[in-house]
Amino acid sequence: MTSFPPDPARPDPTRRWLLGVLLAGAAAPALAEAPARTPRPMPRPGSAPPHPATAPAGLSGDDLVAAARLTGSVAFLAMDAETGRVLEARMPDLPLPPASTAKVITTLFALDRLGPDFRFATRLVATGPVAGGLVQGDLVLAGGGDPTLSTDMLAAMAQGLAARGVRGVTGRFLTDDTALPQLDRIDPDQPDHVAYNPALSGLNLNFNRVHFEWRRGTKGWDVSMDARSDLYVPQVGMARMKVVNREVPLYTFAETGGTDSWTVAAAALGKGGARWLPVRQPGAYAGDVFRTLARAQGIPLPEPQPGRGTGVVLVDQSSDALPLVLTDMLKFSTNMTAEVVGLTSSGAGTLAASGGAMGDWARARYGRAGRHVDHSGLEADSRVAPADMVAALVGARTGPLRGYMKTFPLRDAEGREVKDPSVRVAAKTGTLNFASCLAGYVTPPGGRDIAFAIFAADPARRDAVPMADREDPPGMKEWTRRARRMQAQLLYRWAGLSA
Repeated sequence: MTSFPPDPARPDPTRRWLLGVLLAGAAAPALAEAPARTPRPMPRPGSAPPHPATAPAGLSGDDLVAAARLTGSVAFLAMDAETGRVLEARMPDLPLPPASTAKVITTLFALDRLGPDFRFATRLVATGPVAGGLVQGDLVLAGGGDPTLSTDMLAAMAQGLAARGVRGVTGRFLTDDTALPQLDRIDPDQPDHVAYNPALSGLNLNFNRVHFEWRRGTKGWDVSMDARSDLYVPQVGMARMKVVNREVPLYTFAETGGTDSWTVAAAALGKGGARWLPVRQPGAYAGDVFRTLARAQGIPLPEPQPGRGTGVVLVDQSSDALPLVLTDMLKFSTNMTAEVVGLTSSGAGTLAASGGAMGDWARARYGRAGRHVDHSGLEADSRVAPADMVAALVGARTGPLRGYMKTFPLRDAEGREVKDPSVRVAAKTGTLNFASCLAGYVTPPGGRDIAFAIFAADPARRDAVPMADREDPPGMKEWTRRARRMQAQLLYRWAGLSA
């Protein structure tokens, strides 16, 4: 569904020793990258391995679809991107969930509305002058919506504040997250604990995820919640975890008094491990972490509280330029980035209205759009036909989109990767429960670009999955393997390499 890029900032590494001394718990050894999924029992012996992309030579696209034996529907379109000639099609006007291929439209929308030079900004604003090392008034951590803001970047801001000679404030420490609408999650029909469905606001941090780590001790479990990044491991106070002696549910969540309060089933934990959990109050999370980082710089701040204020900008932290933000969004398929970029581009007050504005834009620009209710493709109600997606790909063929997309490995009829530099595939994948999509460009040897979209989905089967099973429903892995094998076969066919 979604992976997460490494945090981009690299503050001065000489600061890490000092921070390790000052931050409670920061000296504990870090585990390897946390798993993206809920801790579950290991697969039973005999689980089916992935299927190779095998198919008898000479089969048509419809034959390959039939051989995949997928429930639901499969629709695709392959078109000469220069002439518009249809090369092969199957129900190209059938609207299906686009999953993360919706991020292709989001990319084009953002480039048009914001421009390639756009950068998100996060600022520290003093509402009064600095005198004697003290801000005479409030200090405001003002978010500009940056979806890539990391703990390392906040640490650099704390260092910048110290470099300005600030040693404290006479007033309040405020967090301003009003630059964008505040949503406690992207899709309400997802389990509470999945990190690919976090909150978002005008002030985001670490893709709005908190790191939960547990170890079995002699008297129970030792647990911690932190905002780790490449250089720092600050502990988090606004998110708390309690281990409960039960088997199900795996997690529960409640917002209590400004705190993200979690419980986890003891039966699922084993001896130890870690994972990322979503943050539901991102402004409070960023304020909590920045206060700790500022204290490590010798700047004590009061408890953060929401608020706004104008004055002098003491520190200005900018994101990378939009093309790099979008490239990482497509590479790692980060849902929060897509929603923040889309909301910033539209200026709409709700996610549904913003998705609708993007659809209106695509219809005006490319003649087709589908129905978009968000910018990431996570919500189940979005519907896009292959012809809608291909219209955008054809319209954008001479722009930078292809360079932002991942190189997709082409595989032959036996499932082996084809290492032929004369064949190039740039594509975006999309995966939901019982939905698997692929869209992009394939350039065969000596041929013109082919724009394509392959959508496979069984919405009824997806909707029937109980909430408790939606992270990993029975049958989904096998269904997805078959869909991906079929996609590989179709790409190989369109590249003109099949016998």
